Formats: sequence, structure tokens, C-alpha cells
Amino acid sequence: MSQSPLVKFETKNNIAILTLNRPEKRNAMSDAMRAELVQHLLNIRSDKNIKALVVTGEGKGFCAGGDIAGMKVRMEADLSTVGFNGWDRQQGVHYAASLLLNLPIPTVAAVNGAAAGLGADFALSCDFIVAAPYASFTWAYIARGLVPDGGGLYFLPRRVGLSKAKDLIFSGRKVAQTEALELGIADRICESDELLDKAIEMTEEMSSGSRTAIALTKSILNKSYEMSEHQVFAEGSKAQGICYTSFEHRQSVQAFLDRAAGDK
Repeated sequence: MSQSPLVKFETKNNIAILTLNRPEKRNAMSDAMRAELVQHLLNIRSDKNIKALVVTGEGKGFCAGGDIAGMKVRMEADLSTVGFNGWDRQQGVHYAASLLLNLPIPTVAAVNGAAAGLGADFALSCDFIVAAPYASFTWAYIARGLVPDGGGLYFLPRRVGLSKAKDLIFSGRKVAQTEALELGIADRICESDELLDKAIEMTEEMSSGSRTAIALTKSILNKSYEMSEHQVFAEGSKAQGICYTSFEHRQSVQAFLDRAAGDK
């Protein structure tokens, strides 16, 4: 009997859908699940037919964060190994978040339930978040004596501002659907039975333009807070040079010129 995948993959109208699939654990992120996720992200990145990605969770939760079983193993391990093993594991966590952040296509997290800790960070790694009524976001790392380790220290201030990010991380309080929209954590909200359709609709809207221009624009926007205006101008100049040679640009300009000629 074959084992169910920890991350399910399907496509719909050239949109990839990844579903975290440990519903009995509220889709807590185990090392094995992360390995499957990384492989899917690498495959999606190399597939030029895929124009956007939706990530969601199976069952009642989006992602409950880190796997408790893994935490138990760490607590029982020889203390002399914990530091390096933890560092090594962090490299894997950050690699997965970076892959998702830097996919050259629009990405949407369809948050169906609780997104806690690493799960909340994982949702923030996507370009956009659509939240259902039972969606919630929690960064309760400090209550466990930890710092946010899945990208929250980077992503959350960019979503909500520095002081509000401190509020959410220091308190570890839960943010429900409506407040998530008000704060800018979620970009859109919807009913539970509409979630996947709304997320797909959003990806279709965001991926309708030039794939080349979207990829290059995203690569600059993702690091624009760390660059001066001169650096942004330089990156934009290089990107525009590439766009000038792209099929999408040349086809669009030719269609415009043909219409203009026909109007004469």
C-alpha cells in the first residue's frame, strides 16, 4: 500500500497547487515534508508551463508550525550535538523559504486554518495571502524561548511595519481573518468554500502579463528595501534591457503598431 504524499501536487490551467498533507497533525512541517516541498518547488521553478502557484493545507489547518516529534528528539539529544544540528536544520528551513520567496512566478497562500509559527512564516513567503474565516496567524516563538526562524523576522515587518511586528511576535497573540486583512497580513478574504477558487482567480489575475517582466520585477521588488534608489535604478535598467528582447514585449509592440496602422 503506497503512502500518501506529505505534499500533494496538481495543476489547474497551468497553475500549480501544493497542498500540505498531514491533516492529523494540522500540517506541521516535518523534515520529510520540507524535503518533499523543496523538490516540488524546484520542479515548479524549472517548468516553464507553470505560470503561478497556490499553496494551501489539507483539513482544518494550514500549517501548525514545526513538528513536535522533531522538537522531542532535540530535547533528548546529547547537548554537544544540538547546536550544530540546529544550525544545519535551519539551513534547510531557510532554503525552502528562499525557494518559495524567489520563485519567478506569482505565488498565493490560501490559508484555510491556523498558520502558526513556521506556518505563518511560510504563508508570508508567498507574494499574496488569501484567508478563509477559520484562518489565523500566530508568531508564538518567544513563548517557547525561540526567535522566529522561518523568515518572520524579515517578512512580517515588511507586511505590517516594525512596531506592529514587534507587537505580534512579543505577545504571540492570535490574529484572526478580519484583523489579518486590516493589518495587511492577508491581502484578500473569502468564505471557506470559495478559498481555492479565489486563490486561483488571484493567481490568474497576477500572472496574466509577461512572464519575463513579472519574474524580473519580482526579483527587484523582493530586495528593494535593502537597496538605494540608485541600485534599484541600475537593477531596473538591466531588467528593462532584457525585456526589450523578450517575445512578449516585441509581440505587444507589434500588435500596437498594427492597430495604429489600421486606424490611419
